[in-house]
Amino acid sequence: MTLFWILTAVLVLISIAIFVIPMYVGKEYDDEASRDELNKAFFKDRIHELEEESQEGLVASQKDMVADLQQTLLDDLPVTEKKQATHVSPAMVVPGLILIVGICYGVYGAVGSSAKVEAWHQAVNRLPELTQRLMGDNAANEPLSDQDMSDLTLALRTKLHKDGDDPMGWLLLGRIAIANRDGATAEMAMKRAYDLNPVDTAIRLGYAQTLMLSGKPGQSDLARQLLRQVIKSDHTNVQALSLLAFDAFEQKNYQQAVDYWTMMKTLIGPDDSRTPMLTRSIERAKMRIADGDGSTVAPDPTAIDETTLQSETQNADTAKQVTATIALGKNVVLPKQGNIIISVHDADGSPMPIAAVKLPLSTKFPLTITLTDKDSMIPQRQLSSLSEMIIKARVDSDGNVMTKKGDWYGQSSQTPLGGETAFVINKQY
Repeated sequence: MTLFWILTAVLVLISIAIFVIPMYVGKEYDDEASRDELNKAFFKDRIHELEEESQEGLVASQKDMVADLQQTLLDDLPVTEKKQATHVSPAMVVPGLILIVGICYGVYGAVGSSAKVEAWHQAVNRLPELTQRLMGDNAANEPLSDQDMSDLTLALRTKLHKDGDDPMGWLLLGRIAIANRDGATAEMAMKRAYDLNPVDTAIRLGYAQTLMLSGKPGQSDLARQLLRQVIKSDHTNVQALSLLAFDAFEQKNYQQAVDYWTMMKTLIGPDDSRTPMLTRSIERAKMRIADGDGSTVAPDPTAIDETTLQSETQNADTAKQVTATIALGKNVVLPKQGNIIISVHDADGSPMPIAAVKLPLSTKFPLTITLTDKDSMIPQRQLSSLSEMIIKARVDSDGNVMTKKGDWYGQSSQTPLGGETAFVINKQY
């Protein structure tokens, strides 16, 4: 901001110089030059008239009259004392200077963007604080509002504009864009991070995630290639194995999905809370393999197949879901328009939602809702990947998943995957 005000002051000084210099120099010079030229022209015209009058016999003494004209011209020449008398008084200059400064800064204040420039610099200064809050590192665990997310994005873009070779900065920008469902920005940022540091595991996973979000066949192939590279360099990376397993299942490559899930079970051990879910996933994939091989035989294959699919789908969904019953506090006043935003967060207190559902305000309370992997915001981090979670509900007027000041909300205690919980919306940010 200091440089900005220095530049504006320089421009104003230039305007003042344009206004003042002609008053002290240019006007005096121009007046004297104009008077001399006028006297010379008058003298020449009068000499010409005397010549004509002399030829016509109207003038008796032409030489005397020419001498008188010459003396008059000499008497009218400017002298130093007269030049000094024509100097401009400061009382004439000061009001003009005040007017120039007032007009310059007044016009800028009316049509300029000084407030936006100041807000921009404040956002840049808040980058360390906002980053810590995004990562859940602040003691108060204060959630990021819409304005906070906007400031964080602006500050991060400014930092990357100055230091475009920071791969972790691009990775963070990509993750924020994913949370905001801005696929184009996410893919651009993740690709830039990958170009700068293609061997970093977190960047590979982030880039693969954005490529899978695009849904394009060619990019999905590249995402699988990146995930396999992660597994090749780190055989214990459960996150990459999980992504590959779900991708294989979606591609109907059930045996490969079984292989990946089996590897995950071996890595996490039998005491991990995710083990039962992996077991059910493996069983489900094996049933699909059996159905595809024609090993399931019955008098009515169609009916049995539908029943089996319904049963296995129900069992798998139960293991990957969480159910919440939400009531509305008596002191809560609903806005005229808006939505109810229900979001699932990691039990560690991270403000970034893992899954979210938007319901209309016309929904009757108390309401019971079940959230599953279908409601996950990021394919790389599905709801079923959480062993413990916190569910939040917020009365919102703009439909944005992130919180803002004045919103009514409520949240559950820590709830296990596959469990049920109940809470009341009765607090305000």
